[in-house]
Amino acid sequence: MLRMKYCHISALVLCMFLLSLILSIQARHHSHKRQRHSHSHKSSRTFDVTKFGAIGDGITDDTESFKMAWDTACESESEFNVIIVPKGFSFLIRPTIFTGPCHGYLVLKVDGTIMPPDGPDSWPKNNTKRLWLVFYRINGMSLEGGGLIDGRGDKWWELPCKPHRIKIPQGPNGTTAPGPCDSPMAINFFMGSNLTVQELRVRDSPQIHLRFDACRSVHIESIHIKAPRLSPNTDGIHIENSTDVKIYNTVISNGDDCVSIGTGCYDVDIKNITCGPGHGISIGSLGKYNSRACVSNIKVRDSVIQMTDNGVRIKTWQGGSGYVSGITFSNIHMYNVRNPMIIDQFYCLKEGEVCRNKTSAVVVSDILYRNIKGTYDIRSPPMRFACSDSVPCTNLTLSDIELLPDQGDMVVDPFCWNAYGDLRTQTIPPVFCLLDGFPQSILHNDIAHCTRYS
Repeated sequence: MLRMKYCHISALVLCMFLLSLILSIQARHHSHKRQRHSHSHKSSRTFDVTKFGAIGDGITDDTESFKMAWDTACESESEFNVIIVPKGFSFLIRPTIFTGPCHGYLVLKVDGTIMPPDGPDSWPKNNTKRLWLVFYRINGMSLEGGGLIDGRGDKWWELPCKPHRIKIPQGPNGTTAPGPCDSPMAINFFMGSNLTVQELRVRDSPQIHLRFDACRSVHIESIHIKAPRLSPNTDGIHIENSTDVKIYNTVISNGDDCVSIGTGCYDVDIKNITCGPGHGISIGSLGKYNSRACVSNIKVRDSVIQMTDNGVRIKTWQGGSGYVSGITFSNIHMYNVRNPMIIDQFYCLKEGEVCRNKTSAVVVSDILYRNIKGTYDIRSPPMRFACSDSVPCTNLTLSDIELLPDQGDMVVDPFCWNAYGDLRTQTIPPVFCLLDGFPQSILHNDIAHCTRYS
């Protein structure tokens, strides 16, 4: 009897101990959750531009309100700082520089519309006409949201000096009329790093829509860029002097290059782009005014190019120096494209003195074209490799190329000039014009002097 009593007491003590242990664990768990929530709340802050006085009626100048929101977020000690541009508002912003570096990571979340003054006549007299929104020396930023950056470019495109004007008639004998021709690029990142642009719409920039210069670690994802087919110089994305750039899952239609890659670019990966109408995806132009240009390790893959003046293009001016090498164009489908595959080392926009033959040129070498298929406009050959007289293109490799006329049965032969390379597989149409081997005239010193970050 006594033993049973002690057993009951022991069982009761054990139950009380287990209950106390469970309650203690739950208390610690809830306390930990509260601490995590509090920490998360502390490390992130939001800044709504309307709280800083922005009106968002599309008429009132909201520049200063945006600047105040930016400066406050940039100086915040929080780990993440989110500037909200709310949906349902249209904010008018003058040409502005948003400067860094900032204390924490900064997100500019555009859910509404941001627009500049409407055309050259409305542009502030004391502001540059070359730039609109500038992000300078930012280390850690995301420009994102479901809103719109509206460049309002139509009045700029009508300037009489523009080469592809939509409405203004040309000057005498079809020439462009004289006059000031500067037009602003919409979104500009200078000397930044760890930058993301995603899920954003950009429309009708007066000139280039999105530009990166001297930037590192750039990720562009799921954006839509749109401008009329005849809008002049409206490149979708332009990069130069930049490294580690990724452009993925993006749709671009405009009046110039969908993506253009300038000098000083290395380690660029372009994937799943839908390009067109426009001028295609271009490396260059390079070597203008006898300058040195260096570009390497560029990949363009898994993309669609449709109804464009060019497909994948490398363009250089005569008289330049440096190199373009380590370029891969792969898994690209073409629909009704002029010049689907083109190297143009005689690129020139003016006739006469400027375009005379010169003995130096940017070296073009180690270019791989793989699995490029589709249709081409028979006004131009499906492959055109026009290389410098004095500096041939070398190591051009073609594999699984199948390009057919978009209309009719007439097949246009590929064109080669001073181009060396080989075929890994048979091509359609057949290519017989590539030269074998490696020429002795290549200036190896030019390649050696093109340092990684020159």
